[in-house]
Amino acid sequence: MPALHDFATWEPVLRLLRAANLESLAAPGGHVAGRIGSYSWSLPVQRRFPPPGQAAQVADMQDEFRAVKRVQSALASAGRDDVSFVAEISPNGRAALHLIGSSPAVEAGLGPHPGSLLLVEDAVPEPWRRLPEPVPGAVSAPSVDLAMLERTLRERVPGAIGATEEELVATEARLGVALPDELKVLYRVTRAKWEDWGDDHEAAEREAQAVGCELFPLDALYIADAASRPCRWEFAATEAVVTASDAAVQELVGSPGWIVFGDNGGGDRIAVDLTPGPRGHTGQIIILSHEENIGADLVAESLTDLVVNGPERGHRGRRTDLPPVVARVNIRNLSSVQAAAHAGLEVLSIGVWDSEPLSLAPVIGLPRLRTLTAYPGTLADPLEIAELTGLEYLQLGPEEWRVLLDAQAVPRSLSAAAIEVHGKGGRHPLSIVALANELLALWDRPPITRTLLEGDLGVVS
Repeated sequence: MPALHDFATWEPVLRLLRAANLESLAAPGGHVAGRIGSYSWSLPVQRRFPPPGQAAQVADMQDEFRAVKRVQSALASAGRDDVSFVAEISPNGRAALHLIGSSPAVEAGLGPHPGSLLLVEDAVPEPWRRLPEPVPGAVSAPSVDLAMLERTLRERVPGAIGATEEELVATEARLGVALPDELKVLYRVTRAKWEDWGDDHEAAEREAQAVGCELFPLDALYIADAASRPCRWEFAATEAVVTASDAAVQELVGSPGWIVFGDNGGGDRIAVDLTPGPRGHTGQIIILSHEENIGADLVAESLTDLVVNGPERGHRGRRTDLPPVVARVNIRNLSSVQAAAHAGLEVLSIGVWDSEPLSLAPVIGLPRLRTLTAYPGTLADPLEIAELTGLEYLQLGPEEWRVLLDAQAVPRSLSAAAIEVHGKGGRHPLSIVALANELLALWDRPPITRTLLEGDLGVVS
């Protein structure tokens, strides 16, 4: 097996990169960067376009396939999933290949650039720490009817094998929560195991139609708490939890009272909600979208309602009477930091900006501001960030980070950080890695590793 840190392993890839980037590599500071993974890769090479009406052929990329396969074999041998790289190749053929390793303190990024830096081990963004608010007086919906629920289910799925009391008790012990009565009735009628239906391949579909969703077996039930809905820091830190006063469902990442028991067939989870919103009912049925990080929608006010009347998306509820807790200042949204500032502001994102750089003075002292992301070049004075004492996530361009580092003004309240890099012809990827390692060192976190391989490709003939 080829070795990952052997120059010969990479030589075919380097020859392809040189052939496709002769001019840019010959320029001062010229380099190319990319990534190769176990099942995919990203290389800055030009491919031939097929004639109109014809699909690309494998033969057109045979050299690229072979070169990449050699590296993928080395990855498999090393037990690695992927590797990023930066290559510098001089006109005389001398090549320096920088392999950029990983760190347990860094999320995966794009190409050679690191993702978010995890400065505090096991820390999660504030929305992922939020627990449900108590709702005094929350009760079951009037539609709950255990007898009707059982009778309807037995009529629709005759011959189904139900769960035993021992199986129900074991499930409660595993989950650490008592199953609501409606859910117990459902599983006493059918335990939703495929093997119970034998050769009846349409039975599962009939069962789904009977219940209103694809039903999970008892051993697949789980609690949809925040940990069950993981999200990268760069996205999670810009989310916020706000539950409207008229909401049936609490706007949470997850809840210890959300018991997932099914799926809508498209990856969205169906759950019983034991921690409803201000206008909800205990035991209501909700759906958690796989395309969203926060919140859920009401499907039915009870399991009886779901089975008897079918699913119906309900009003989630949005607070429109207060300024947004997530504010975006850019050429298309808010026109100033002042317009974003209010006591409840949690997230300030400054995007593409075509006017004078902005001051952060209007948001200094705001009690709940925890996330700041700023597009490179948009801040008038990056040192104002030192006065934002409650930040847990900060995303800045390399120059802004340099100012903070040189002034020893990086906020110590941070749990995670990111370096925002845009466009071609910017900072050398290795300088971004070095900057990331400076930030990691402030928290004594494991650095991003680098390995240099050198060799000679010969002069282009």
